[in-house]
Amino acid sequence: MNIEKVLKGKWILVVDDEEDILQLVYELLEMCKIDTASSYEQAKELLEKNQYHLAILDIMGVRGYDLLEIASKRDIPALMLTAHALTKEDLRKSVEKGAAFYVPKDEINNIPVYAADVLEARAKKQNSWAKWYERLSGFCDRRFGKDWKDQDPDFWDHIIKY
Repeated sequence: MNIEKVLKGKWILVVDDEEDILQLVYELLEMCKIDTASSYEQAKELLEKNQYHLAILDIMGVRGYDLLEIASKRDIPALMLTAHALTKEDLRKSVEKGAAFYVPKDEINNIPVYAADVLEARAKKQNSWAKWYERLSGFCDRRFGKDWKDQDPDFWDHIIKY
């Protein structure tokens, strides 16, 4: 996949209450048109008036799940980005509420790859969670333990199938 080609000119909303995170993502996605918001209210307004190709939403500090609900209703794919909501429960909640990807802030430097994964999967009408699993299951194994999906294997097997 040519990441630059997939992302070039895409309109992306980045929401985080940390200014340095907004700046870093802005720089990492320089080939895109980027809007940023540092609060729930700003992000809600932007999501309701613009049709973004992708929304990158922090979970904590900006009511990320409420923003995910708005994005989902507007058919805007959302990538959840988190440092503090890095749990099996938040991963599952992100899936269940309609997110297209879930990224720990530890992996923020790879955000162009993950954003391209979401956009490419959407363009091809494929499951973005299959690509997520390929790229980030090792991180989850280290963070949550190798048995993190064994509590509900049917759910995870269904989510990550191609």
